[in-house]
Amino acid sequence: MTPAPFPELLPLCQLPAGSRGRIRELAGDPDFCQRVREMGFCEAAFVAKVGGSGPFICQINGLRVALSHGAARCILVEPLGRR
Repeated sequence: MTPAPFPELLPLCQLPAGSRGRIRELAGDPDFCQRVREMGFCEAAFVAKVGGSGPFICQINGLRVALSHGAARCILVEPLGRR
């Protein structure tokens, strides 16, 4: 079995508040993936989870965006630590 390229991936909804991550993968249907990419949630982009327990407040490209729990669950990030 080949190890996953990013073994520490977790859904954005599970990233602790105040932490940063790098988006590594988008899950879900193609329309959803296209919509969040248009909002800036692209693979390799840095995102900070500001807070919330659903909707989640995230900061990406200098903008704060609220995401539902379902949307945040489909954005897989590599945790990078506190901001």
